Amino acid sequence: MAFTKLVKNSAYFSRYQVKYKRRRSGKTDYYARKRLISQAKNKYNAPKYRLVIRFTKKDIIAQIVSSEITGDKVFCAAYGHELKRYGVTHGLTNWAAAYCVGLLIARRALSKLEIADAFPGVEEVDGEYKLTEAAEVDGEERRPFKCYLDVGLARTSTGARVFGAMKGASDGGLYIPHSDKRFPGYDIETKELDAETLRKYIFAGHVAEYMETLADDDEERYKGQFSGYIDDEIEADGLEELYTEAHSQIREDPWKKDEESGPKKTKEEWKQESLKYRQNKKTKAEKEQYVQEKIKKLAGEI
Repeated sequence: MAFTKLVKNSAYFSRYQVKYKRRRSGKTDYYARKRLISQAKNKYNAPKYRLVIRFTKKDIIAQIVSSEITGDKVFCAAYGHELKRYGVTHGLTNWAAAYCVGLLIARRALSKLEIADAFPGVEEVDGEYKLTEAAEVDGEERRPFKCYLDVGLARTSTGARVFGAMKGASDGGLYIPHSDKRFPGYDIETKELDAETLRKYIFAGHVAEYMETLADDDEERYKGQFSGYIDDEIEADGLEELYTEAHSQIREDPWKKDEESGPKKTKEEWKQESLKYRQNKKTKAEKEQYVQEKIKKLAGEI
């Protein structure tokens, strides 16, 4: 008589610990998170900030977050769809848009801290690798606002869009420790960064090249893929000017509001808005009635 070997016995299951919910659903890398939020005890409870960058199919989410025992606290946020206020109405998830979102969150955070004038960042974008240095504020040397890049589960391959957002935030005046190895234009053999290539990506030069190539080779596909650009009369050679104007507007007013948004809603108005989507709990009598109706319906079908 053959016996099957019991590999996972009761002793195994009695010691098995279920992983965290966000780990099971593949949302959080807790190994990386632990190292991003761990703070030395001699820092006197000073918050350790992370620049959290996430991409969806139609949007870019950028947040500056600190962690506490009670949970994460968002200090400042910026989104890809907000770029419409600054004249960028198409390609809201590409490399150039990611740079704009990074620049936007940097200027918002510094203006919130009232040190935006002391840390202007890189005003003339040239694609060179630069880190924000200490500046003099009211006769005293002040270090820049420091945060660490949090990419989540995104692949950190060379030229990835998360580094576009990081470059924008760094050029915006934040201090984010990083090297130039993952920017587009970095040559792994010579170990040097081609600043011209990086600048091309910041101003959507790669998109402009693709537009021109497609317009020459396959006009039908060009009209389908860039129909929004065509409707708004945006041409390939006008993209750099468009993004240059967006950068200057972001620096001028990082808190710009939508012209069509109207007056800001009060707390009570938002509360009433949320009640629209709330489902009221059923009473015991209603639950019993529902079950009886379902039984009758099933009996009728049988």
